Amino acid sequence: MKSTSLSLIAGTVALAAVTGFAALTAPGDGGTTEPKAATRLPVEQTSRLCPAPGLSELAETTYTSFTPAGGSGGGEAGTAELKRSASATADDTAAKDEKDKKGKKKDDKKADPGKSVVSLKEPGAPATADASGSDAPALVGTATGRLAPGWTTQQTTTIEAGAARGLLGVSCTGPDTDFWFPAASTAKFRQDYVHLTNPDDTAAVADIELYGPDGALKSEAGEGVTVPARSSVPVLISTLTSEVAEDVTVHVTTRTGRVGAVVRTADEETGSDWLTASAGPAGTLVLPGIPADATSVRLVVFSPGDGDADLTVKLLGKTGAFSPAGHEALHVKSRMTAGVDMKDLTKGEAGSLLLSPAKGGKGTPVVAALRVIRGKGDGQEVGYIPATGPVGAQATAADNRAKGSTLSLTAPTATATVKVTASAGSDGGEQAVKTYTVKGGTTLAVTPPVPSGLKGGYALTVRTESGGPVYAARTLSLPQGGVQMFTVQTLSDDGGTVEVPAAEQDLTVLDD
Repeated sequence: MKSTSLSLIAGTVALAAVTGFAALTAPGDGGTTEPKAATRLPVEQTSRLCPAPGLSELAETTYTSFTPAGGSGGGEAGTAELKRSASATADDTAAKDEKDKKGKKKDDKKADPGKSVVSLKEPGAPATADASGSDAPALVGTATGRLAPGWTTQQTTTIEAGAARGLLGVSCTGPDTDFWFPAASTAKFRQDYVHLTNPDDTAAVADIELYGPDGALKSEAGEGVTVPARSSVPVLISTLTSEVAEDVTVHVTTRTGRVGAVVRTADEETGSDWLTASAGPAGTLVLPGIPADATSVRLVVFSPGDGDADLTVKLLGKTGAFSPAGHEALHVKSRMTAGVDMKDLTKGEAGSLLLSPAKGGKGTPVVAALRVIRGKGDGQEVGYIPATGPVGAQATAADNRAKGSTLSLTAPTATATVKVTASAGSDGGEQAVKTYTVKGGTTLAVTPPVPSGLKGGYALTVRTESGGPVYAARTLSLPQGGVQMFTVQTLSDDGGTVEVPAAEQDLTVLDD
């Protein structure tokens, strides 16, 4: 066989490997074939990373793992597990040292890295696990096969007393290389940590940049933070700079590898909660789910580009949109963090904030988050609402209880219809389904359906049926000792499917 023939065969095999499912045929004489439309297919693997719960011996943590029914990823049964990270975090080490000083027996449950904490067997009903105390580790999780599409995990921690008091909830994040966190702080009354978790088998290196009201805060300690393989590292933000600022935007990027990133905040007066990353910089942002009884709402916005941003601020309430008195517009200088208090914003009515370019504005991209307080005096509790993406095809809040959940649905532009499914319970119960219509320019706050015969916890899945787009958030309220403990999780598209372009072999590319 001639070498040119061998080269042609080799090239054909290589091309088939690249295009995968394409037909191995040369173009016919009938002319150019029309390109095929892309297809959406279920993902075959999903990763989730949960930070270490915290410092308090009083911490009670529940992990919830859930995949909505109806997925068919990979055509295989698949697995979905959250496992202990490979090494103790600084928080864990500090807690253990304290125990040793008191003469208590050292807790060795961290000595088994990679051990499964919670394993999901079937879609449609959540699996849960509990942990107590301060030394519960960060978790690294992977779902495959039919458990991968829409896999959602939630970490919920209750701390009834102390400086870290509060209900801390976080939807465990996927790994990435770029995160923005407005509404962090280096103030003396705050203890804010950035938790970095590495899901991979090689070390990751991250940079942490801080921006205050006057621009970048001087910080060299945030450069080149090493996160060992399959491990988690907490970094106290106030140790990265000597500058004090109430409102700080934290920017996390990676030089090598990828991480999950989330900020844990703690305030001596208002308790603690998790602050997840804002949606990426955009000219228009939606921050859904402000509780009706919020006593204080603080908006924090950052403009990462070279231009200033001029924004129109609107509250989308039950009956329509209006501009908050005295806060109709906001000017944000380039690379500076702007914070503004919006007291009595909701006036007893749940709502969502819409940030959009001012009339005649350039639509300069920004990131944003809300710091929300419920209660007064010693009964105050804090929660955070970052800007988020739309529900899209499907989004899920994994951890719900028999009482205490409020679902906020916002349609900023056009009327939309969504279907909300309450899953079977973790220990029993039948799913329940309800459909809601959300009028354009409004926020609809509802008590979501609860599974009949519920035992344990359950998940809420929101699917867009028509109209839209719809933005959503779930508030979980668990009052303790007169404190209105709560946490808010935004719901954005779970990425359960990906667009796969159609491909077809064209052997003319092999011609000289």
